[in-house]
Amino acid sequence: MNHVHVAGAELAPEWLPAAGDVNEVVPAMWAHDVERGHSGELTISGVSVSELKAQFGTPLFVMSEDDFRLRARTFKDAFDAAFADICGGVDVYYAGKAFLSTEVARWVDSEGLRLDTCSGGELAVAKRAGLKGENLGLHGNNKSAAEINQAIDMGLGRIVVDSLHELRRVGDLAAARGEQANVMLRLTPGVHAHTHESIATAHEDQKFGLSFIAEDPEAPGMSAAEAAAKLAVETASINFLGFHAHIGSQIFEAEGFEIAARKLLAFTHKIQESYGITLPELDLGGGYGIAYTSVDAPRPAAEVAAAMAAVVRETCAELGMSAPRISIEPGRAIVGSTTFTLYETGTLKTVQVEVDGQEGVTAPRRYVSVDGGMSDNARPVLYEADYSAIVANRSSAEAPALSRVVGKHCESGDIVVRDVYLPNDVAAGDLLAVPGTGAYCWALASNYNYVPRPPVVAVSNGTARLIVRGETEDDLLARDLGA
Repeated sequence: MNHVHVAGAELAPEWLPAAGDVNEVVPAMWAHDVERGHSGELTISGVSVSELKAQFGTPLFVMSEDDFRLRARTFKDAFDAAFADICGGVDVYYAGKAFLSTEVARWVDSEGLRLDTCSGGELAVAKRAGLKGENLGLHGNNKSAAEINQAIDMGLGRIVVDSLHELRRVGDLAAARGEQANVMLRLTPGVHAHTHESIATAHEDQKFGLSFIAEDPEAPGMSAAEAAAKLAVETASINFLGFHAHIGSQIFEAEGFEIAARKLLAFTHKIQESYGITLPELDLGGGYGIAYTSVDAPRPAAEVAAAMAAVVRETCAELGMSAPRISIEPGRAIVGSTTFTLYETGTLKTVQVEVDGQEGVTAPRRYVSVDGGMSDNARPVLYEADYSAIVANRSSAEAPALSRVVGKHCESGDIVVRDVYLPNDVAAGDLLAVPGTGAYCWALASNYNYVPRPPVVAVSNGTARLIVRGETEDDLLARDLGA
């Protein structure tokens, strides 16, 4: 196949998708209850996108509650089965930073998962949802005193600490209250995760975690991780649970997780032997990838669980140690594919762009503008994230055209889908659906250009309901105190 590149896109004129293929629903990218109805219109749990548009408007985040619950159960069941003989199962913490609302927090709880939070605001959501503090964790590299006290007030099962400075802060605040704080230490195992630099979190030169390698200036001859472990053991107001690592996000390869698990277990064994203690927990993080486009191939939860269990089982046997209780933190892998964003198309234009490496040769690229953009999906701007899109309100047998889906904001970088084939007859007023927007889209949403953030709708058993109300211009102006 002789591919050419058009302004960064791969274009193969002799291998274009067949007419109609560009509007196919690729199952791996969507919730399990999304399909095309008899009329060719996209439906979710039997509810059509035109019904959703009429009731809630666009742009709109459309989430399958049934798919969310299914994915949550799948992770819990798969990891419990794989680790049953090692540590009696696994504690699955849903990473709320991906997407969180009170309704979602209740789904998490009812499916037997725990919840990982990253701020006082996320803790407030968990509290409002009625979750027990013992089933919550708190992350963050710079927790405020108020957030730490809030965590202790709620009896959190774990506070994940990123630095010696923060460890002292947690210890001092707990001591002042005459209480103990449940603490895990986040380590940077130095594992290179094959993902975008901005979402790789286990290398040395970044803000998260305690280094295995770098000597702590306050503890000569000891790494930061060793110094923190020593301090945690010696601090009466700290209930030292164990270690935590997170190597990154949107990862497909197994090797990084396996190397990190071996390093963490070896370090756990070393600290236990050094201080004559038993650390009851070990968190191996999350970061499992999902299918944003048809070329992504995420591994099933059962396969991930089996591979990780094999490494833990083998490493513990080699070290002659009992396995701590293992926990993991999937977020994107549970919520990402449950949701698509529904947009309405507006203006369209076609430009001629130079073909890479072929001087004087041009090819058409069509710009399809929608009524949202970077204010509801910042990931393409932040991470060069790839997405796909299909015409959702109808089927089409028209030939495919290389297209770029762009937003309505006053930025040339306001790109929703950089390169996608859409039917040649896409027109203003059509509905476009972008799959895989459940994770880090609403959570990162902004009011850039004073655009209100969209609502979130949950669909189940043929019924759609708001779980997050969309903003209005009155909401935006309510905080503006000018006369």
